[in-house]
Amino acid sequence: MQNPNSKNKLKAIALYLPQFHPFKENDEWWGKGFTEWINVTKSKPKFKGHYQPHLPTDLGYYDLRLLDTMIEQASLAKTYGVHGFCFYHYWFNGKLLMETPLEQMLKSKEPDFPFCLCWANENWTRRWDGMEADVLIKQNYGLEDDFDHIQYLMPFFKDERYIKINGKPVYLMYRSELHPNINEAVKIWRDEAKKAGFEDLYLIRVENFKHDFDPKYHDFDASMEFAPDFSIPLQKYSKKEPVSHFLRKLLHKTAIKTSGLLANKVFDYEEIVDKMTKKAPKPYKYFRSVFPSWDNSARRAKDATVFVNSSPEKFQQWVTNTASYTNDHFKGEERLFFINAWNEWAEGCHLEPDQQYGHRYLQALKNGLESNKAKP
Repeated sequence: MQNPNSKNKLKAIALYLPQFHPFKENDEWWGKGFTEWINVTKSKPKFKGHYQPHLPTDLGYYDLRLLDTMIEQASLAKTYGVHGFCFYHYWFNGKLLMETPLEQMLKSKEPDFPFCLCWANENWTRRWDGMEADVLIKQNYGLEDDFDHIQYLMPFFKDERYIKINGKPVYLMYRSELHPNINEAVKIWRDEAKKAGFEDLYLIRVENFKHDFDPKYHDFDASMEFAPDFSIPLQKYSKKEPVSHFLRKLLHKTAIKTSGLLANKVFDYEEIVDKMTKKAPKPYKYFRSVFPSWDNSARRAKDATVFVNSSPEKFQQWVTNTASYTNDHFKGEERLFFINAWNEWAEGCHLEPDQQYGHRYLQALKNGLESNKAKP
C-alpha cells in the first residue's frame, strides 16, 4: 500500500518498539504493571541544560493493548510522510515477547498502514538498566526452530499491508552474526517463502555491531545502517571546552561519579550527524538511517549515552541529505531509508510528539522528504 500523502517514492520507515503494555514477563521481572513509561516519567536531568524527562503530548502514556492507540499512531505518522513502521519482533525458540500489539494488528487488519518486522535476536538481558550480564531469556538457535519461526511469520508476510520489494517480504535481523548457522537458516526461510507463493524474501541485516560486512556472506540482500553509528569516533562533549572540563575534574575527587557530564557518555548530535552524512558508500546495498535525538539516561542510572544539541533543524537537514543519497543510490521499490525511532521513549529517540518540541521533528521529517523528488 503506497502512502497517499507521500509526494515522492521515497519510503521512510520508522523503527517501532511494541513494549508499551503490561505483560507477564515484565510483571515478574520488574513488578506488576511495569512498562517503560515508568522509567520515562521518573527520569531527571543529569547536568545543566540536560533535557529530561521526555514526556508525551498527543498520544499520552498509551497502552498498546488498545488498538485505537495504534490507529492513532499510524494516522499521525502518515500525515507527516512516514511510509510505514518496522516493528521489533521477539522470538526465543517459540517463546514470544510483546507479541500482543502485532498479533491484534494482524487479526483486526487495523491500522491500514504498511509495516515490516525486525527480529531482535539478542539475549533478553537487563541491559536497559546497565546489567547486561543478567540474562533473563537466552536466545538459542537451531534449524528446526528456524523452520518453526518462519511458519509463525508467514501470516504477517501474506498480509496486504506488509512491506515488500518487488513482491518479496522485507524482513530484518538485528544481529545475523549471532546465529551460528545463519546460511542454513536463510535457506530454510527462503525455501519456505517460495513454497508459500512468494518469489523470495528480501533480507536485511542491521549493521550495528559487525560493520563493513558484506550481507551476501550471510546470504542477505542488503544491510541497514543503525543510527546512531557508535563505531564512529566522537569527542566527548565535556572536552569541547577543555578549561571547563579541567576545572570540573578538579572540583572534587569524586567528580567523575557526581558530574553528569563526566559520569555519562555525552556527545554532540551535530558531530555525529555530520560524520554519518559523510560516510563513504559501501560496496554493497546499504540502506541509510537517521535519528532525531538520543538519550538513554531514563534507562540507565549511570553510564548513559546522551547526544546534546539535537534540533529539528539539524534533523531536517539530515533527512534531506539522506533522502537525496537514497534517490541517487537506489531505484524503484528499493528507495527506502530508516528512522530510529518512532517511539523509543526511554532512549530519548522518538518522532512521537513530546512536551518540548511538539510536532517539530515530525514536520522536519516531512519537510526533508518533500524537498526530494524521486527520480524516474
